[in-house]
Amino acid sequence: MKKNIYTILFVLLITKTPLFCNEANPYYTFLKSDTLYIGNDLIERKFLWNNGNLITISIEDKKSRQFWINEKQNPDFFIPQQNQTASGGKWQSKEVESKIMPKHLEVIIEYTLDQLQIKKIYRIYINSPAIACDLYLKGKAKGTWVVKQKELAEVGYIESRKILSQYNEIPVMDQVVLGGKHWGIDAVEFLDMSDYNNTLVKSYNTHSYHENVHRGNLLFFENRELDKGLFFLKEAACSATQLSYPGADFITNFGQVKIIGLGLTAADLDEDEWTKAYGFVVGTYSGGELQRLTALREYQKNIRKQLPDRDEMIVMNTWGDRGSLTRLTEDFCKKQIDVCAQMGITHFQLDYGWQVGSDGGAYQNIYQKNPDFWTPNKKLFPNGLDPIVKKGKESGVEVALYLNPSLSNDNEDWEKDADALIKMYKEYGIKMVKIDGQKMPNKLAETRTRKMYEKVMRETDENMFFNLDITAGVRGGYFVFTEYGNLFLENRYTEWGNYYPYKTLRNLWMLSKYIPAEKLLIEFPNKWKNQDKYSENDSFAPANDSFDYLFATTMAAQPLAWMDVADLPSEALATQKLIKKYRSVQHDFHKGVILPIGEEPSGKSWTGFQSINGGEGYLLIFREQASNDTENIETWLPKGLMIEFTPVAGDGVKFKQQVSENGTISVQLPETNTFVLYKYVLN
Repeated sequence: MKKNIYTILFVLLITKTPLFCNEANPYYTFLKSDTLYIGNDLIERKFLWNNGNLITISIEDKKSRQFWINEKQNPDFFIPQQNQTASGGKWQSKEVESKIMPKHLEVIIEYTLDQLQIKKIYRIYINSPAIACDLYLKGKAKGTWVVKQKELAEVGYIESRKILSQYNEIPVMDQVVLGGKHWGIDAVEFLDMSDYNNTLVKSYNTHSYHENVHRGNLLFFENRELDKGLFFLKEAACSATQLSYPGADFITNFGQVKIIGLGLTAADLDEDEWTKAYGFVVGTYSGGELQRLTALREYQKNIRKQLPDRDEMIVMNTWGDRGSLTRLTEDFCKKQIDVCAQMGITHFQLDYGWQVGSDGGAYQNIYQKNPDFWTPNKKLFPNGLDPIVKKGKESGVEVALYLNPSLSNDNEDWEKDADALIKMYKEYGIKMVKIDGQKMPNKLAETRTRKMYEKVMRETDENMFFNLDITAGVRGGYFVFTEYGNLFLENRYTEWGNYYPYKTLRNLWMLSKYIPAEKLLIEFPNKWKNQDKYSENDSFAPANDSFDYLFATTMAAQPLAWMDVADLPSEALATQKLIKKYRSVQHDFHKGVILPIGEEPSGKSWTGFQSINGGEGYLLIFREQASNDTENIETWLPKGLMIEFTPVAGDGVKFKQQVSENGTISVQLPETNTFVLYKYVLN
């Protein structure tokens, strides 16, 4: 990465005044006496310095003027068996911005417990009521940190039961004790491996009561007396695929929350090099469900810049039709690019099969077998990829590729993988690559994977973009590596008869409550292919829906044309009108906080999404095979306002209506399996 990418300011330990606190950059950090402050205009977290081994004093929600006072006197970060008296505490701060990272403040703290070194990098952004923390460790630890799941998740009514009585075993990433007994808990667990899972979100509601454990990357902790609370986000793989998983992610006890599960054990540490653990985010909110979901999203939108010319896309991928690999020729590619350009598809992506190397998908010792593994197959591309890339540039379609990293010996060939990606960029100008087949069964493999991404971004001046496949295996899930691109969510095929529009829409709908929909690639297939794979009386088969409707189910996300578009019948080309309308508002739609509205998609529901961007936004509404042509749909619109809705695309008409007490509006769609995209502006 070029030296001038970052604007860096270092703060000495003796700093006594707020840093970077002005209209343009309303965040700050300073150490005054024995107290460290980190904050912006929405949140402030105050710590007892404690020689670097920080102890939270308070968390302030500045918007509602709520102070959460921490009642404990122990350090926030706890490592079993280590002396808790820190030495060598030091700190510095820097302001950071790059092509992919929005401007933010990093506060870097280092200290030592015995021979174990700890580094915390706190991150705080503009207009975000949250403070994140990345954790790094190196050196030697006294314990092993191996937790037996049966002891952690032991069930039974014993008031004196202490899940954390095993202080010689369980590390704690962060913790607060806020007092009071009237705390509601909403825990959300996520699942990836969508080749096997088709419900990707599981949530449950409970109340704090003695010590209990909770699974999930996300926990909302709300004081029921005040209707105010905090959210805790664990930036880790999904619970089912986390490394060194202790059986849960959170421990609660009335007003107490502890985040557990570092993603590593003492055996994973290196004496000389920092090892990255899982991270966490603590944020504040008040007012209700919309406010807490918005607070979460305001942080998530700061992980990576969403640029219209780079991050907004409609991608055609060659794997969706499951065609023979021998079809992937120069002539084939040029024909696909022609149709992509005609329809308004922005990217043409060659998936598996374009490369020289192929060993049945094992991806073991690939560079030992063939150093040129990731070069164009000469039988298919005798002229290389240059003519295809040139054709793409002439047509306004970006050519993208696929790569499966080498899996040998815990990803030991990570640097060769990085070099192959860098070569794609430098030789062909390839900027977007789908990363498939990753395996990170242990911390070493995960660390090497991160090194691969870091090297590629550094040596391509941060111009590479990755579609991270999370369909199978132990990968990053929804909260790891997401700064490098977007997520390739699922494989559903008409050839296997397992693609159904409402099921894919349901996955997107459920995820969109907690995950930015614009960070997901969502597929729509060629509905005319493989109709014989579905029963004649299967009313939910994709052939029963219009091609426009299939495309519309992906519009809240990044649409993935999961097909060879040159094989489409001529009638499909009419969808270019919808695509053109969509492209004109795609970035504006995605700038907002996109949340689900209506009912959960079932094939017979009224459902959809709302994009909220201050005083304006969009409603994307679907009538599945519901019998009624008019429906009262619950939205996130403010009650009582008279709002005008202007159709952008689909089957709706312009209308004006007052929003009811519970945010409901009445919508009409005359036919089943139709949709409408409305633009609205609040008065």
